[in-house]
Amino acid sequence: MSVTASQVHGAVQTLTQSSDTLFLLLGAIMVFLMHAGFAFLEVGTVRQKNQVNALVKILADFGISAIAYFFIGYWVAYGANFFADAQTLSQGNGYELVKFFFLLTFAAAIPAIVSGGIAERARFYPILIATFFTVGLVYPVFEGIIWNGNFGIQAWFEAQFGVGFHDFAGSVVVHGVGGWIALVAVIFLGMRKGRIRAGKHTNFVPSNIPFLALGAWILCVGWFGFNVMSAQTLEGISGLVAMNSLMAMAGGIVASLIAGKNDPGFIHNGPLAGLVAICAGSDLMHPIGALITGAIAGVLFVYLFTFLQNKTKIDDVLGVWPLHGVCGAWGGVAAGIFGQSGFGGLGGVSLTVQILGTMLGVSIAVIGALIVYGVINALFGLRLSEEDEFNGADLAIHRISSTNDD
Repeated sequence: MSVTASQVHGAVQTLTQSSDTLFLLLGAIMVFLMHAGFAFLEVGTVRQKNQVNALVKILADFGISAIAYFFIGYWVAYGANFFADAQTLSQGNGYELVKFFFLLTFAAAIPAIVSGGIAERARFYPILIATFFTVGLVYPVFEGIIWNGNFGIQAWFEAQFGVGFHDFAGSVVVHGVGGWIALVAVIFLGMRKGRIRAGKHTNFVPSNIPFLALGAWILCVGWFGFNVMSAQTLEGISGLVAMNSLMAMAGGIVASLIAGKNDPGFIHNGPLAGLVAICAGSDLMHPIGALITGAIAGVLFVYLFTFLQNKTKIDDVLGVWPLHGVCGAWGGVAAGIFGQSGFGGLGGVSLTVQILGTMLGVSIAVIGALIVYGVINALFGLRLSEEDEFNGADLAIHRISSTNDD
């Protein structure tokens, strides 16, 4: 029995499609697992009376995010919807469905980031309402602009400067937007009770360093799915992305170790700062540029978080604005610096465009968050009562504590 060229071509095409689908599915699973990292990082940082709430909040946020992104967000960003029969949706081995899953895990990172900033004093259901609108509307607007060319902004960048805004895995699109949304939410909520005593700032001690460390480790491992598998196909996979992620992580560890003076909270957030910053330019930079990018991010996190907690009334519990908002913005700019061929990068990137695109992302995040959280705060209120905050979100919201004291 002879095999025709068309049959061979069809078999190769099917194998390629199925391989790409599996590749992206594994990436989606790795990023989905990162949400456990967000949860345990928060569980280990908050006081014991708020641990259950941290766990429930992250999982509930993911469920709401899936609904919001399925029905609204994915359509806003990519103009696609799922109102077709299952046979049509599953064409091409269901690659487009797995792509949705992968991009959903990115979108759901927005409320997971916010969760760490607003911990210990936020009401449960108003925050879930905010999750629906930030994931369904605010985040997809900027996602669609950068990753789908919506509104012609990328085309304008290319016409004016020769290149578009480059954000390979979401330093700005995901982390920057999430961090700046979180800042607005944190400001609306105000400081936790007891943070200022006798006119001086008091910092609450993390409840469980092993859980905090576990969360950081889970995030670090999952990040290689976040970055490397942003290629979305086997053909596009790049060892450079993996190497740059590794070096940026190392830079963040060493910088936070030194700047944070051996503090375990800083040391375990340092690699995350480096990984946030490298997302945008991980496919462009030389590994030494990635190392420098990660180190700067580690220092930025330590000093900004220390300043916020000790000198301002911005009570960002996990430091998500410095970690994701500022380090994400730095990553967008860093791609325009260390992605240049003069710094050993692959080129094809403009520092001017990277600055403008980063500013656009921050603006959309802040304006969108002001509208969403402002309206919800006016209608329902975002903050727990003083009594509920004193008793802890675990008992006030979920009627159970993280430990059995009987």
